Amino acid sequence: MKSVIFDLDGTLADTSADLIAAANACFDGMGQGKPLDPVADALTAFHGGRAMLRLGYERIRTDWTEDMVDAQYPVLLDYYADHIADHTTLYPGVVPALKELQRRGYLLGICTNKPEGLAETLMAELGIRDMFGALLGADTLPVRKPNPEHLWETIRRVGGDLKRSALIGDTDNDRSAARNAGVPSVLVSFGPSGEAIKALKPEALLDHYDDLPDLMDRLIS
Repeated sequence: MKSVIFDLDGTLADTSADLIAAANACFDGMGQGKPLDPVADALTAFHGGRAMLRLGYERIRTDWTEDMVDAQYPVLLDYYADHIADHTTLYPGVVPALKELQRRGYLLGICTNKPEGLAETLMAELGIRDMFGALLGADTLPVRKPNPEHLWETIRRVGGDLKRSALIGDTDNDRSAARNAGVPSVLVSFGPSGEAIKALKPEALLDHYDDLPDLMDRLIS
């Protein structure tokens, strides 16, 4: 069976505002205000909680350490869990594209470096969890993207064929995971990376979800 595997943050949904808000809540709780901007720092948000904390610390002090980042990471996760879909929205055309892929016989899965529990909660909040046969998060396996096993296991769990699958993502992490797994990648061009994503040389770029079903037919078939 042919399958399409999706990253989550920055690929299916714009989660940047809620992610940045969670990081800013950490700094605000320390009396340091809100050093991160939900628009200008959106790309950092899609690289994970620790990346946001590091950027925030860089802006408020010069003597920060990874231990400080580790100490605030659980605080960030707790806040985010309570506000996971305050501002998050699916990108235009996601639901029709998913339905059309299913109609054409594609199996769908999610391979994300977001913790599995948070990913499950968010997908349920967005109302599309039941469209995916499997969801693997950062803590589902001992490894995660760009390790190829994370992607391979997602394909296995949806019942897909490793030779008839593709990964849809938005960052160099997704591109590397697909390359390491020997699976073609499609990177979205409507995220904060914009046209710069071309430099990663994916097999294809996606400008709008309306184009995805036909793109998958060409890329996989």
